[in-house]
This record gives sequence, structure tokens and C-alpha cells, in this order.
Amino acid sequence: MSDNQPLQALFGGTFDPVHYGHLRPAETLAKRVGLQKITLMPNNVPPHRPQPEASAAQRIAMLKLAIADNPLFDIDLREMQRDTPSYTIDTLTELRAERGVKQPLAFIIGQDSLLTLHTWHRWQELLRLCHLLVCKRPGYDHKLESIDMQRWLEQHQVDTAATLHQEAAGRIFMADTPLVAVSASEIRHRRHQGESCEDLLPSAVLTFIDNEGLYRNPTPRGILRR
Repeated sequence: MSDNQPLQALFGGTFDPVHYGHLRPAETLAKRVGLQKITLMPNNVPPHRPQPEASAAQRIAMLKLAIADNPLFDIDLREMQRDTPSYTIDTLTELRAERGVKQPLAFIIGQDSLLTLHTWHRWQELLRLCHLLVCKRPGYDHKLESIDMQRWLEQHQVDTAATLHQEAAGRIFMADTPLVAVSASEIRHRRHQGESCEDLLPSAVLTFIDNEGLYRNPTPRGILRR
């Protein structure tokens, strides 16, 4: 049991770039669960996807612009300081050591990530360190791929958010959050095609992208620039 310390939530990703598909579901999740703070954790070397197009400094700058007027969010840069792949289990181990065994701690993932959680490094240890807050995604399977994984989910799932505040770790909460049909890959694709992205991300972030010349048309394959 916790000593009534407020539940703290972490939200990791490459944020290449940060967009409304990150921010708006997180804001709804905060209201549903009763979060006072969500910490964004950009990673430098993602273990499960290609290296980001934008540099670490550019992605940090975009995050700061995106949350400048929103006190719900802050940023933790520890994963940016690693030159090796950032595994969630290692970050959570550090945070748990810093914040103590009684601090309620949650990690936010999408339903797509829940379905592939069994591919994460030492995934079985995650619930020893945190709760999982899962943003539901329409169109995704509600059953995990194996009987054992589904049983694991059912053993740890709770239907009320209050439990997340009362215990330090070990629970899974499936949250109804709005589907914001935006992805960073779509933004990059639109930029490569010279299409507008004004409806997909905060205006301050878009201005920064324009000023930095990010996500411009890629060099066609087979053509070398000299």
C-alpha cells in the first residue's frame, strides 16, 4: 500500500515529432485516472524501431514547445543521455530506486504495445516496478496472442483507477481514450510530400520544424548528393 503519495505516470517514445496523437489521449487519460503529472521520456536509441530523423536536441526542443503552456506535462531526459538502447525495464528500475518502494508509479502504453509486450526486454518484471496504463485503440484485438498472456492480463487487470493510487505497482488499467488518428510517420510522410500538417501537431512545433528544415523530401534512392 502507498502512503497516499500521488500516482506518477511516465510516457516514453521517440517523439519524432511529438504530436496530438501523443498529447490529447494523455490529457484524457489524466482526467480518467486522476493524474496530476505525466512525465514524457524521449529516448535516444530506441530498441524496437529505426533511429529518429530529428536529432536528440531537436526532439527535446519540440517537446518543450509542445508542453510549454500545459502544466500536466514535464520531461525526463535520462534516456537521452544513453548511447545504448533504452530498455523500459532499466529506466523503471532507476526510477523505482530513486522514488522508493511505496511511490505509486505507472507507465503509459498504447493497446498496440500491450499486444507486443511479450517481445520487450524482461517484460515479466515490469509489473514489479509499475502499473501499466493502457490507452485502448479501436480496431485492435482485445485478446492477447497466447492463453498464458491473456491469463497474465486478467490476473493483473483492474476496472477502477482508485487501486492505482493505493498500490505502488502491479496493476493493469485499460483506459478509454480518444483515438487521435495521427502518427509521427504520417507527419513525416506529409512533410516529405510537401503536404500540410497544421491539424496534426501544435503550431509552435510546426514552426520549429519549418525553421529547422526537418522532414523535408528525402533524397531519391540511387541519387547521390555531393
